[in-house]
Amino acid sequence: MVLGELLAAVFSPSLSPVTAVGGAVIDAVPPGVKDWAVAVFGTADKVALLAGMALVIAGFAVLAGVVEDRRRYAGAAVVGVFGLAGLAAVLTRAQANVNAMSLAVFTAVVAVVLLRFLVRMLQEWGSQAAEPDPAATPAPTPTAALATPAPARRRFLQALAGGAAFTAVGGVLAAAWRGAAAVVSEARGRVALPAPASAAPAIPATAEAGVEDITPLVTPNADFYRIDTALSVPAVDPATWVLRVTGMVDREVELSFADLLAKPLVERHVTLACVSNSVGGDLIGNARWLGWPVRELLALAGPRPGADMVLSRSADGWTAGTPLEVLSDGRDALLAIGMNGEPLPLEHGFPVRLVVPGLYGYVSATKWVTQLKVTRFADDVAYWTPRGWSERGPIKTSSRIDVPRGGRPVKAGRVLFGGVAWAQHTGIGKVELRVNRGAWQQAELAEGISRDTWYQWKLGLDLTEGQYEIQVRATDLSGNVQDEQSRPAAPNGATGLHTIRVDVKP
Repeated sequence: MVLGELLAAVFSPSLSPVTAVGGAVIDAVPPGVKDWAVAVFGTADKVALLAGMALVIAGFAVLAGVVEDRRRYAGAAVVGVFGLAGLAAVLTRAQANVNAMSLAVFTAVVAVVLLRFLVRMLQEWGSQAAEPDPAATPAPTPTAALATPAPARRRFLQALAGGAAFTAVGGVLAAAWRGAAAVVSEARGRVALPAPASAAPAIPATAEAGVEDITPLVTPNADFYRIDTALSVPAVDPATWVLRVTGMVDREVELSFADLLAKPLVERHVTLACVSNSVGGDLIGNARWLGWPVRELLALAGPRPGADMVLSRSADGWTAGTPLEVLSDGRDALLAIGMNGEPLPLEHGFPVRLVVPGLYGYVSATKWVTQLKVTRFADDVAYWTPRGWSERGPIKTSSRIDVPRGGRPVKAGRVLFGGVAWAQHTGIGKVELRVNRGAWQQAELAEGISRDTWYQWKLGLDLTEGQYEIQVRATDLSGNVQDEQSRPAAPNGATGLHTIRVDVKP
């Protein structure tokens, strides 16, 4: 496993046997399992998957050793099957190449050789213990035996210790080399973002609700949520990046990164949300994006009559199906190259990604985007649609209580509540709170940056000693009230009211 990662870092930085198997696992799991993983592990879901894979691989290694010790080549057969599974997983990946396929085979062969070597050493150790030399002096005491181990035993333990050290050091080196292999980080550092032809409107001074510990209006890049299917971040060099517009168009278009930098770029604040976000969850963030309007690119291509969907494709093969009208209706849907004043972070889609206000990410927010195919919903399906999610994913109006934190005691008297509410591309008109299922009380709503972002709100309530249930709901600018019925994220986003319990102390 570690050897494969080390070699992949040099010869196949975009794909290794481990990441290929992990990607295949992600593709195969049902939506319910994916939601469970996100709910339990959040943005650490990929770390949890890798840890689980390591345990499974370790288990197969133990099994292979046991059966090989009992029957020659039986363990090698187990390793061979595992190697074939790795090769099959590589072949399913969009980044599949000769190097990645060769590595899957090579690492399996090395694993078989290592297995045979260790089993032979173990058997030699057992033979020495079972057949002592008759001419030798009387058997030493247990203490002496431990102090002077047999040569075969010593060699076996040294081999195990060396293997453990190689695994630990190799794992660190593989992680480091993989990040540097395509020098994408250095390329990103050399990117100078041009000044926007249309700068983001200034954030109104009244957009801050003035509540301590409330979610900031603009999410720092380091804190922005990341949910995607890429087990390792795709290494896309901006010097070779090309976006192709194909399908039901009058003219196919190709766009390089240099071409994109030369376009009249716009800068806008847009809030993005993951469809897996639970009611009151944190898989949502707001950033200042810099990019070129997708509608202008589509206008160059000229979509043909009958087209109603744009299938965007990532460098790692992931796809999203976005309604054509949403990309053409004048909203600030962008081919984004910048995030909060700097080039996109690698994990957020560098060099180019899609940002579409009003839609959940699974139908719009393609990172590392390389293709836009103008097509029809009747003819093409995106990654998540056959896995049980709806074709179109408009973000639902929702709201969240940030302070006070649920479960934390507060002092009796005037208790200040605060949080955020969102109805992307529609805007928030009102936020209300209620105590113990009583009457709704209207909160003070801060001014929004735009209708494509979330809004902060606050409300002070006089509470005496006791325990209280507090709920929040939002109403958008069209008068539509947040759905109060509790529903899971699948197939098109969770609904319900964010509810916290507050323990008020004297």
